[in-house]
Amino acid sequence: MGRCTNRLLDFSLYFSPYFSLSPNSSKFDQSQKRREMGDASAGAGAGAGHPYRPYRLLRTVTAHSRAVSCVKFSPPDGRLLASASLDKTIAVLCSSTLATLATLRGHSEGISDIAFSSDASYLASASDDSTVRLWVLKNLPSSNSNSNSSEELGDRCVRTLRGHTSYVFCVNFNAQSNLLVSGSFDCTIRMWDVVTGRSLRCIKAHDAPVTALHFVRDASMIVSASHDGSCKVWDATTGACLKALIEPGKGPAVSFAKFSPNGKFVLVATLDDTLRLCNLANGKSLKVYTGHVNRVYCITSTFSVTNGKYIVSGSEDKCVYIWDLQGKNVLQKLEGHNDTVISVSCHPTQNKIASAGLDNDRTIKIWVQDA
Repeated sequence: MGRCTNRLLDFSLYFSPYFSLSPNSSKFDQSQKRREMGDASAGAGAGAGHPYRPYRLLRTVTAHSRAVSCVKFSPPDGRLLASASLDKTIAVLCSSTLATLATLRGHSEGISDIAFSSDASYLASASDDSTVRLWVLKNLPSSNSNSNSSEELGDRCVRTLRGHTSYVFCVNFNAQSNLLVSGSFDCTIRMWDVVTGRSLRCIKAHDAPVTALHFVRDASMIVSASHDGSCKVWDATTGACLKALIEPGKGPAVSFAKFSPNGKFVLVATLDDTLRLCNLANGKSLKVYTGHVNRVYCITSTFSVTNGKYIVSGSEDKCVYIWDLQGKNVLQKLEGHNDTVISVSCHPTQNKIASAGLDNDRTIKIWVQDA
């Protein structure tokens, strides 16, 4: 079952990424470690030396009637903000006015994940109905339109990708947006041709549901996370497993993984209240971020690169956490949601964070830093 589904209450039916079951069952020399620390700092983007400016709540948006499972700003300029929900819909908003531009309908079950193409012309969605849908976002209504005039049509769906045999939990485009990758509770990763909708490859990737997928920036590799406790890196051309950053069965479920902006590191979340920044080359954990609560749900985390170098994550204590990437200390805890914060997204060019709450909250909150 996906991020948000009423089947979660009967999690004995299968592993749930929210109500999780635990999986069964040489040191750096100092000069090398300093080099890696420098690379990790550079990997987050903006330069050092910026004093931290606290975030404040700007707006609260209610775009869904059930839990919000995912929220994403669009590349490259953050013009759009999209959210997915247990209510089987996707809301596409203007990120500046927060007006609803379109409500995408068509999935027959809840939606766990969404991903924009690199130019925000298309959006992919992963659903409990075992499909991935591809939606066209060209020629959306004007951002000056009010919510009553927004589109509420399913005809923006240009392809329905079928092949997974269970809930599809995660989806992502490569940088060129000609390939799409999806992960499922059937324990496989599928690669799709965006133009034709054809399944190019099916990889038996893990021994439990796949919880996250992300392309490195040059699209040569894919990182995957799984409830089997592993985090693996794959060759995007051949589908071969290049390495296991975390071997299966040696720790808690891996609930999320994402490459750093420079592609040298992987941010990994595990269901023991821990985020780690791992060196891609050797798998070593360079930084550990704690203080949040994450033992049940597959909560997304990300890098903030517009003003300093931060790690941002949701939490099961209904807060958003912001850490200093280098210092590992919690810089701020954003309070305001009424349920687990399951998803966060950082605007690509502005000091702005979007966060999404589960069923007792059902809102999207926008947080900003003042100049």
